[in-house]
Amino acid sequence: MTRGFDPWPAFSDATGGGDDEVPPDAPLTTKEGWRIFVDYQPTPPVLLAPDQLLALSRRERAAYDEARRDYHGDLPLVNTPTIRQVINTSRLLVQLNRRQVSARRGVIISGASGTGKTTALTQLGRTHERHIRKRHRSDRHRLPVIYVTVPPAATARMVAVEFARFLGLELPSRANITDIVNAVCHTAAHTHVGLVCVDEIHNISIATRTGAEVSDQLKYFAERLPATFVYAGIDVEAQGLFAGVRGRQIAGRFTVIPAAPFAYGTAEQRETWRSLIATLESLLRLHDQPAGALVAFAEYLYRRSGGMIGSLSQLVRGAVILAIETGTERITQELLDVVPVDYAAERAASQPHIPARARAARAAADAAS
Repeated sequence: MTRGFDPWPAFSDATGGGDDEVPPDAPLTTKEGWRIFVDYQPTPPVLLAPDQLLALSRRERAAYDEARRDYHGDLPLVNTPTIRQVINTSRLLVQLNRRQVSARRGVIISGASGTGKTTALTQLGRTHERHIRKRHRSDRHRLPVIYVTVPPAATARMVAVEFARFLGLELPSRANITDIVNAVCHTAAHTHVGLVCVDEIHNISIATRTGAEVSDQLKYFAERLPATFVYAGIDVEAQGLFAGVRGRQIAGRFTVIPAAPFAYGTAEQRETWRSLIATLESLLRLHDQPAGALVAFAEYLYRRSGGMIGSLSQLVRGAVILAIETGTERITQELLDVVPVDYAAERAASQPHIPARARAARAAADAAS
């Protein structure tokens, strides 16, 4: 993976509740679900020695394998270049915005589906919140982060309600938007919200009157809250977010960070991809997985995933679970072939010019070296 100075490394220590799971009625868009997400720190299961495995009863072996399947179903995050850029850029802006009373700068994460936009956004929020908790250990009422998503066909009132719902505000069903916004801003200010993460921003179309009102509502929140706003959405440049007067204002205040698939054409890009796979392999808990065996599938994994981090994760996690269930305890191409991937990755894999182009670039690079 690309190496460089990282002024804000992700925190690895848990602050409590590390083994809790998010209940179905506490998603990330509530402060309870968000807190569980921030606290959660998966613990890799310890691999037993062969003699210890033989000593297990059938029930104990089933529980042991189930724990490993659960762990691999939710593998710890790999710190990709996009995540590092989002965290470093956004947390720098948090500091630059600290004394600003208006026109605060923000970040927009934009890219195709499956490129890790939501993952980068939530990891930014998690890293920021854990950093603030370290600085203010005794303040149990502090809420450093708000995380909301823009609903489909959203109105300005719906977005305001999403903010209120995250904060747990109980408002009358007939409360008007002014009352909701005032309650949100009052609560956010008194709980020291410093970062606002808004996902699914592509659901806003400022070309429509309703979409323009939603954009204005977010801008109003940004003006009233002493916080840095970070948006994430699918190809927001193509959605008209920067068009017109409102769009020019957004473009003048936000830095766009692209979330793109990994490339595989140059020697450096291939090494970055292999390093990513090596990091994933180091997280696996299989009994007969030879060191470097997963890296040997680097080109295959790139072809199947199209360089999409989400598709790669699905392939690897699925193959590991199958390796445990079948008793092979190692990832093979036969198991990888069984794991389904999304339509976008399948379509990319079916286009023969993509791997051919990668092979041509590799040959040219090798010849030049």
